Amino acid sequence: MRYALATWEVRDLLLIPSFMFSESAVIKRKPLAATARRAGWVGCNIDLHRIAPEARIPIIAASSPADPAQVRARYTRLKPIREIKTAQRGWTLDVLNIVRRLGKPEFTNDDVYAHDRELERLHPDNRNVRPKIRQQLQILRDTGLLIHVESGRWRLP
Repeated sequence: MRYALATWEVRDLLLIPSFMFSESAVIKRKPLAATARRAGWVGCNIDLHRIAPEARIPIIAASSPADPAQVRARYTRLKPIREIKTAQRGWTLDVLNIVRRLGKPEFTNDDVYAHDRELERLHPDNRNVRPKIRQQLQILRDTGLLIHVESGRWRLP
């Protein structure tokens, strides 16, 4: 939420469904000092750049409320992601985020493979990153967030 303090006016308000947060978007902070009232407590920050643009649904933009039907339609389009098991969902959301960062309406497997090191860092327990990327692209296709054009080629709807 962004607001004007002087006028108490909400300027921008985003809805991000809870199932669209990946573990990689949550940045752990330092624990509170031993002298703090809640010593040892660890908070976090959320990096909105690590959340796919589809997941950022504007409720209010530039002080104007969004059309409720459009807000509901955008949320409904994301609901298939909610059905993916939590352990798997992080991979799916991280691959979706990479696809969106490519900035191209159509792309290839190789375009996503170029980010395999980043996915290795985010998911160090997985030793088969490229097959996992292909699997996640297929899952994104099944949820309607990608269109499979031909072998190794994809398009955003």
